[in-house]
Amino acid sequence: MATSSPLPNSRTEDDGSVILRVLSYNIRSMRDDTAALARVIGACDPDLVLIQEAPRFFRWRKKLARLAAASGRMMLSGGATAAGPALLCSPRATVERTEDVLLPLTPGLHRRGFATAVVRFAGARLGVVSCHLSLQKDERHTQGGMLLDRLAGLGTEHVIAGGDLNERPGGRTFRLLADGLQDCWATAPWGGEYTSTPADPHQRIDAIFATKGIEVLGCGVPHGQPGVTETDLRAATDHLPVLAALRVPRA
Repeated sequence: MATSSPLPNSRTEDDGSVILRVLSYNIRSMRDDTAALARVIGACDPDLVLIQEAPRFFRWRKKLARLAAASGRMMLSGGATAAGPALLCSPRATVERTEDVLLPLTPGLHRRGFATAVVRFAGARLGVVSCHLSLQKDERHTQGGMLLDRLAGLGTEHVIAGGDLNERPGGRTFRLLADGLQDCWATAPWGGEYTSTPADPHQRIDAIFATKGIEVLGCGVPHGQPGVTETDLRAATDHLPVLAALRVPRA
């Protein structure tokens, strides 16, 4: 059963572990209310923002930079160069490296990619990937395997991945990811479960995953999060965001 108690704030613990807030959000190319979008992100106060459907065309970098600034974050990687996924971060992050990855193109289908990074927060080091998987089930399953391979290749003990999977938890690609990683909502449900659609939430197709060594303190749609209004959630985009609080051990 999901808890409604507040998620812990970001901090470094006495043992050197770090509590991080991670937000995954499909922003529909910023075609909706961008002020509401920035307010939602800012109120969630994430250390990492895993974006899907970032702007990909005219002045896309400027649009993404404006969103980052308006929400108190910084651009990290991705955007058009990753076919839509992007990463933002808080000023707490020390960036070790980034890489934008384009996946093989299936004729007639949308190009997909991953935005990836390796970052440090105090003594914690982790890999991060934002993804937006295919609408076509066979291609989606192949991309799920590629995501696991990419996570394994980041060279970090601890990894966080998240995004729009275009699939519910019972689907074979969702199960593939959940078999190898912690599905953060299933591990420590908090807030709301369903991410689509804001006007009629009825399915969970967006998720955050973490490797086993990361402690999941809570994960879900941030209904009731201070500063996050239902009006803004409905106006910002056509998905609801997923917010997680995670404790990452010291490297």
